[in-house]
Amino acid sequence: MNKTILAVAAGMLVGGGAIAAYQVYATPYAEVLSSTPITEKEQIWGEVVASTPITEMRTGERQVCEDRVVEVRQPERFGDKDGMVVGAVVGGLLGNQVGKGDGRKLATVAGAVGGAYAGREIDRRHVGGKKTTEIQQVCQTVTEPREEVIGYDVTYRADGELASMRTDRKPGEQLLLGERDKIVGYNVTWRYEGQTGELVMAEDPGERLPIRDGTIAVAGLDTPPQG
Repeated sequence: MNKTILAVAAGMLVGGGAIAAYQVYATPYAEVLSSTPITEKEQIWGEVVASTPITEMRTGERQVCEDRVVEVRQPERFGDKDGMVVGAVVGGLLGNQVGKGDGRKLATVAGAVGGAYAGREIDRRHVGGKKTTEIQQVCQTVTEPREEVIGYDVTYRADGELASMRTDRKPGEQLLLGERDKIVGYNVTWRYEGQTGELVMAEDPGERLPIRDGTIAVAGLDTPPQG
C-alpha cells in the first residue's frame, strides 16, 4: 500500500476521533431570549460637610407682660349713691328734731330732701371708696425687627464629589438627596432544544447559559429548569 495513502488514512482516523471527542465533551448552551432587570427604589444620601444659616431681618410682633402695682378703690355700700343715701338719712333725722306735729313731719321731709340733694352733689364729685393697692399683670403687644433664619446653604459629598444645595431646615450628618432605581437581579428567559423556561439570576447572563447533565448550570437559580 502506498505510504502516502496510509498517512492520509491515519490522519483521517485521528481527526475523526478528535471531532468525536470534542462533540462528546463540548459544553452545550441554552440560548438567552431575554434578560430583564429587576429593580427596587433606594434612597440617595450625601455626607454633610458644612451648613451655613441664611438670615433675614423681619418685623414681627410679640406680647410683653410685666407685674405692676396699681391703685384700686373698694366698692361702696350703696354703689355710687352713698352721699345721697346718707344725706337723706341725716337730713331726715335733723328735720325730725324741729317743731311738733305736722310741722315736724314737714321738717323731716324737708330735711331728708335737702340731705339727699346735698349728698347727690357730693356723689357727683366723689371718685370711689377706700383706696388700696394690688399687683396686676399688664400686657402689651410690641412690634420690633429681628433676625430670622430662613434656610441653610449645605455643602455635601456624594459619590466622591462635592456639591451644594439650599434646605429649609438644618441637616444632620447626612442629607437625603432623592431616590434611584437599583438593579437587584434579572428575569431571564431561555431556550434549549425546543424547550423554554424562566429563571431569576443575580447577574446579566449575556447571550447563553451552560448546560450540564441536562440542567442549566448557573449559580443562584430560583428554580433550576431541566434541559
